[in-house]
Amino acid sequence: MKVFLLKTFKFFAKDERGVTLVEYGLALTMAVGVGAGVLGVLATDLDNKMGEASTELAPQ
Repeated sequence: MKVFLLKTFKFFAKDERGVTLVEYGLALTMAVGVGAGVLGVLATDLDNKMGEASTELAPQ
């Protein structure tokens, strides 16, 4: 069993067919993470500005 696992691990270590797919997956994950972070910051800023605007426009 140990020999089988070592052979299998060596095979996958040398096999580079899926490397491009992994790289694209990592790039997509990073892009989504950065985009979500930026949208979170923008949503907070927009919420604050809308709150300020509604306070200024409230009837007195």
